[in-house]
Amino acid sequence: MRTFGLIGKNIDYSFSKSYFSTKFEKEKIDAEYLNFDLRDIKEFRDVIKESLNLSGLNVTIPYKQEIITFLDEMSPEAKEIGAVNTIEVKGNKLIGHNTDYIGFSKSIKPFLRPEHKKALILGTGGASKAVEYAFQKLNIETKFVSRNSGKNKISYQELSKEILQEYTIIVNTTPLGTFPEVMDHPEIPFQFLNKKHLVYDLIYNPATTALLKQAAELGATTTNGLKMLELQAESAWEIWNQ
Repeated sequence: MRTFGLIGKNIDYSFSKSYFSTKFEKEKIDAEYLNFDLRDIKEFRDVIKESLNLSGLNVTIPYKQEIITFLDEMSPEAKEIGAVNTIEVKGNKLIGHNTDYIGFSKSIKPFLRPEHKKALILGTGGASKAVEYAFQKLNIETKFVSRNSGKNKISYQELSKEILQEYTIIVNTTPLGTFPEVMDHPEIPFQFLNKKHLVYDLIYNPATTALLKQAAELGATTTNGLKMLELQAESAWEIWNQ
């Protein structure tokens, strides 16, 4: 039996385990999918040492960047993004890939309209890098929004009517609003949102976050991250079986 799994921290809620376990059962695949809940990334060495028939891994928060030092190689995309969410086990080699950008790109495409030329990315973690890379490929200009301003980065306090008129796509890559803290949301000036806006929240639990609910009430098109997760999971499966 082949073994696959997820590297992360506090991952009982994990999408990946239920997705792949269901897939294996449905498609009669002789494999198991395990959660490797690590308190510290250094424990990753034990996972590699102790897991029999390890065929592939997913990586989630907070290790998408920390995992890189343990890898033998990286795909060009993962290298450019600077974050890994999929590990291919090839003999004794661990090869890092990023399928987040594929999942994001494919899932947002059906919602894009001609007025969607610029995007604000809320947050600067590993997932935000994949989103930025996907937008580059789609020829959409991006700017990050964080607690502090910096290079190609503005603070939440700097968000104005003018900026929101110019940047009609808003993508939340922060964990704000994830179950059970469902009332939380990034502090954006909602009053400047309208029907021209597309608001995408990478969170999928709950399906409608506080951010999406308020944006929809103002006429914005909204979508969550479930489709992205399904698409990135299938891309990971292709990598593990190529």
